[in-house]
Amino acid sequence: MKPMHNDSRQNNIIAFLGKETYFKGYLHFEGTVRIDGKLEGEIHSKDVLIVGEGANIKGDIKVQKVICGGNVTGTIESTEAVQLVKPSNVHADIKTPVLSIEEGVIFNGNCRMETGFAASEELSTNESMKQK
Repeated sequence: MKPMHNDSRQNNIIAFLGKETYFKGYLHFEGTVRIDGKLEGEIHSKDVLIVGEGANIKGDIKVQKVICGGNVTGTIESTEAVQLVKPSNVHADIKTPVLSIEEGVIFNGNCRMETGFAASEELSTNESMKQK
């Protein structure tokens, strides 16, 4: 999984949940965390979450930035940016000021683009795909 933009915070991973890890509950952290395993519940942070290619997350994510290459079902709320990189499979409603989706990613859900979460425009990916 290669993020679209180089971010030095990605190199400072403070915790790693490996492929064989299953976590259920509430995860709160400071710093950058990478998940390659399974997580069911809530994730909250003012920092960066990296969802690895083998990851399966079901629940609510509220962080500063998400770089996703895995599977997410639920909601994603980011104060900075959400990057969906191949081979992401995301079935979620996303709220973020910046969204980037790499070719080959599967995204089903709604995206609300807001600067500082001060409402601007809501876009349904299903509707936008029909228009193309």
